[in-house]
Amino acid sequence: MSTVGHSGDELRQVRERIDAVDMEILRLISERARCAQEVGRIKHAVVGTGEEGSVQYYRPEREAAILRRIKERNPGPLDGEEVARLFREIMSACLALEQPVKAAYLGPEGTFTQAAALKQFGRSVRTIAMPTISEIFREVEAGSCDYGVVPVENSTEGVVSHTLDMFLSSPLLITGEVSLRIHHHLMSLEADTSAIHALYSHQQSLAQCRGWLDRHLPHAERVAVGSNAEAARLASQQPGSAAVAGLPAAEIYGLAVLAERIEDEPGNTTRFLVIGAKDAPPSGQDKTSLLLSCRNESGGLHGLLSPFVEHGISMTRIESRPSRRGIWDYVFFIDIMGHQHDPKVAAALEALKRSALLFKVLGSYPVAVL
Repeated sequence: MSTVGHSGDELRQVRERIDAVDMEILRLISERARCAQEVGRIKHAVVGTGEEGSVQYYRPEREAAILRRIKERNPGPLDGEEVARLFREIMSACLALEQPVKAAYLGPEGTFTQAAALKQFGRSVRTIAMPTISEIFREVEAGSCDYGVVPVENSTEGVVSHTLDMFLSSPLLITGEVSLRIHHHLMSLEADTSAIHALYSHQQSLAQCRGWLDRHLPHAERVAVGSNAEAARLASQQPGSAAVAGLPAAEIYGLAVLAERIEDEPGNTTRFLVIGAKDAPPSGQDKTSLLLSCRNESGGLHGLLSPFVEHGISMTRIESRPSRRGIWDYVFFIDIMGHQHDPKVAAALEALKRSALLFKVLGSYPVAVL
């Protein structure tokens, strides 16, 4: 009995400490929120002076720097990614006190693009579903949304060409990137896979799960649709069908999950871009995206890229796309490490500007905080 009594006293003491810590956390969050309100008041005063161009409520470079610092100094036992997620939500709620952020994403509700928007901005963001990538660009260009979130590449299936093509004519800039681990799940109204004769999903998701589907649903017709959430909506209305989508879609559309994590590659990851009207200042760990073209001649591409070598700039990605100006005429989408205002990057870009037929900086932005 004495051991039980001692354990009960120890448990009560720990719970009292937890209660005290909770009250201190609440006090500090409230203090942070009041600071955010004060920042909002100062920025609103600047707007009142007519200097709106200098006011930016959401600061991607500042948030990225804060999250990196939190992860670096995290003492545990929670892992860095979980701690960063908690702080993202605190920052999101505080930012909403200054000025709510509106972000367009590829809908309907429940898509991976919406999940990327929530990871970037937190759950206090106002997400606006759009039916196509083109309309996301248009909404942000028109000022109806502050930012847009669009998929750009998948680690298994490669580039999303429609997103890249939009930058050929859009004035928008890349202000951030989001890296999202993608887990696909099979969901249906049916209780058994033997009853499934039609399968809906986005074409990229079908490709990312091809091996699993070949083994377990070889006779089901595969129908590509605009998004995974749309696939889940269709499966919720049609007995004998199923969808490949994320868990939020199963919850939204009332589907049972028949199989989890059916993607063929366990490290399946999609990169999303955040697009907006204003460039992001340096955060200390940045990327710059470029749109370039060169003369169609021997050594043309080598000559175009040589300034990166000369100035010690690391290139992390290059993609070619038809320029739409002529047959066999291509443009190159290139990502490099560093911010366009970094001295070495600025020198390389100046050299590129002199030699490239087409030179366009699509934006400098913080590297994704995982």
